[in-house]
Amino acid sequence: MTTLGAAPPLEQLDSGERLSREELLDLQLERLRWSLHHAYTNVAHYRRAFEVAGVTPGECRTLADLARFPFTTKLDLRDNYPFGMFAVPRPDVRRIHASSGTTGRPTVVGYTQGDLDTWADLMARSIRAAGGRPGDIVHVAYGYGLFTGGLGAHYGAERLGCTVIPVSGGMTPRQVQLICDFEPSIIMVTPSYMLALIDEFERQGVDPRTSSLRIGIFGAEPWTEAMRAEIEARMDMHAVDIYGLSEVMGPGVSQECVETKDGLHIWEDHFYPEIIDPVSGEVLPNGEIGELVFTSLTKQALPVIRYRTRDLTRLLPGTARPAFRRMEKVTGRSDDMIILRGVNVFPTQLEELVVRTAGLSPHFQLILGREGRLDTLSVRVEARSDCPPERRDPAAEALAREIKDRVGVTVAVEVVDPETLERSVGKLQRVIDRRS
Repeated sequence: MTTLGAAPPLEQLDSGERLSREELLDLQLERLRWSLHHAYTNVAHYRRAFEVAGVTPGECRTLADLARFPFTTKLDLRDNYPFGMFAVPRPDVRRIHASSGTTGRPTVVGYTQGDLDTWADLMARSIRAAGGRPGDIVHVAYGYGLFTGGLGAHYGAERLGCTVIPVSGGMTPRQVQLICDFEPSIIMVTPSYMLALIDEFERQGVDPRTSSLRIGIFGAEPWTEAMRAEIEARMDMHAVDIYGLSEVMGPGVSQECVETKDGLHIWEDHFYPEIIDPVSGEVLPNGEIGELVFTSLTKQALPVIRYRTRDLTRLLPGTARPAFRRMEKVTGRSDDMIILRGVNVFPTQLEELVVRTAGLSPHFQLILGREGRLDTLSVRVEARSDCPPERRDPAAEALAREIKDRVGVTVAVEVVDPETLERSVGKLQRVIDRRS
């Protein structure tokens, strides 16, 4: 495994990272009260929602008072499409990003110049926490365009003082060639696409462990410790997690520190996290697993108040950055949970079993169907490039047994050729529901 030095000296950290926990709490309350007032004053949706809930911004006197305010959901953003949630005049918006809108109207997010500066600063902070330093070459293989991943990584790396290779997604053989030729030390990409790149290195006869890459910053989809172990072993690099979502900012809301790799430190000077019960909406104490909710503290163009991410995790005390609480790796999404004949199933549960089954790659899809009155679940998974055809049926049988034994559901497993499953922005659509 490649080795890195200790955490950066205190003087290399930005002013937010140097806060004590007590200083951070005071700053959060000050910024929270500003954000509530900003949203209430400038966004008709929030003014109506606060009035229905019977609260005003002035009633937020402590951080705990935030629990009295209403949630924001993706549906709220879609209902106010395109610019109804903006809190500044449209000419003050310098950039617009949006979701793909594959399941309905896209969610639109806007940024003032101040928002873009904050985003770049937090992405620079995140890359530094991952082990990046000024002068590093960063290979950005996240998608560019309306998706926030590519441009978020790009401007953050430049803000840190790195050299950026803006490759975007696709053209896998060319990506490998550019890595060999340009010798970047950092790659930013989805973890599933990183595995596709590793496969391509091997197809080209290049040992991935000999590449210049020493740090991978992976996000945009849930991934497991088993996938981290495989990437680090096959690539001889550090694999660290980054988290974000367009509605809250984009990538860089939280980041795993390379010196600990024990969960993602949330940049709480800009985002206030809560964990709630997904059903009741009740706020849960630190350490309990539930749905992650964010309130922005400094966003100008699109403030979000108690935004329900649908991501499932828990909050823990800070370690490498003591002032900031950590979130565990996202275990799944409350709206991705599959209830199959009374058993709760998350894609990440199955990923652990797929990764450790000989001959199978981590690229898989779950297909829900129905036979008569019973729901069915099929797993389509790509074979590894070195798995001969005669080994595919035994691998499928082994995976089906593991899922039955460990998860408690019966599934059909289909092993397909490598690179068969369609990818979008470098990642797979994990769950396909064909029951209708």
